Amino acid sequence: MITLEEKAITTEPTHSSWLEQIHELGRDFETRAAEHDEEDSFVFENYAALKERGFFGALVPEAFGGGGVSFSTMGELLGTLAGYCSSTALASSMHQHLVAATLWKFRHGQGGEPLLRNVAAKQLVLISTGANDWLESSGEAVRADGGYRVKATKPFASQSAAGDVLVTSAPYHDPDAGWQVLHFPVPMNASGVTILNDWRALGMRATGSHTVRLEGVFVPETSVGLRRPRGQFHPFFNVVSAVALPLVMSVYVGIARKAAQLAIVAAKAQKRPRPHLAGAIGAMMNELTSAEVHLQDMFRITNDLDFKPEDRVGRDELSRKTNTANACIGVVTKAMEIAGGIGFYRSFGLERLFRDVQAAKYHPLPQPDQQQSLGEFLLRAAESPARA
Repeated sequence: MITLEEKAITTEPTHSSWLEQIHELGRDFETRAAEHDEEDSFVFENYAALKERGFFGALVPEAFGGGGVSFSTMGELLGTLAGYCSSTALASSMHQHLVAATLWKFRHGQGGEPLLRNVAAKQLVLISTGANDWLESSGEAVRADGGYRVKATKPFASQSAAGDVLVTSAPYHDPDAGWQVLHFPVPMNASGVTILNDWRALGMRATGSHTVRLEGVFVPETSVGLRRPRGQFHPFFNVVSAVALPLVMSVYVGIARKAAQLAIVAAKAQKRPRPHLAGAIGAMMNELTSAEVHLQDMFRITNDLDFKPEDRVGRDELSRKTNTANACIGVVTKAMEIAGGIGFYRSFGLERLFRDVQAAKYHPLPQPDQQQSLGEFLLRAAESPARA
């Protein structure tokens, strides 16, 4: 078996090659984006095309059969894809951040090689429910022979329409340790797993983010990858924040860029431009710069998955997520104002971006929770706020 130690990867595969593929695929995806949005239908064709190119194993090291792209490059690919079909980009970002978390674990001696190899070889699609569960988790796990029986209802399970493995959690009352949260994978074809097909939303309508119901699903003891006290912050969440939020926010920055482009196209077509038009465009672009700079700093913190799961990392990522999300929403809002009446027409495409970008605020942590958490941290910190 070839290991990463035996086959060190010192150079990334051609960056432009991956971008070219995303542009090529994206032009095709764009032709179906409005139809999927109107029909609330999942982007099955797009996923098939991405699988054919090996995109779902792109983050997996070449030594394990994957594409070997860097974490930062994956962010760029997702942002580029968002300019063509934001639902495809967001749905696939949920898979990619789970792969990134597994890669982080492997690099830090915590296992993960079998899953990485399987993702690359089979183009498995991983589904996350972690954002909705956060510290408390939902449902219940009860002890069974050789493992647990899990009953739970997990909403916002993006790409569940086409996923292979649900990466989720459930509370378990340990007779000795009290309430814990167990983290584990569940095959989507396991007995007791049901997709409710209830994803009818304001935006991101083609992500297939249905509710998944688990009814007495058996989880072997050997499948439990993490146990933690229920309701308490765990270093695991610093890893999740660092690997998930930059990729997810890359999608929204991609949406903002596309909206700005459409707004300028609409502005140039105006026969009698309003006096404040140029200033409005300048304000929009300043907002876009803010989104891009905050996103860039999120990737700096993650450092291509070379970071320690410190509270500072999670706190800083969550803070920058709030700022990036607000800036992206601001860009698209301004783009609608600049475009004027044409922006209200579905056929122009800007209206869909306006709806899609609203989802940025719902990724963890929502702004009020993030600000409360940050304030509490600083009040506890022995250091000054400037250094904490």
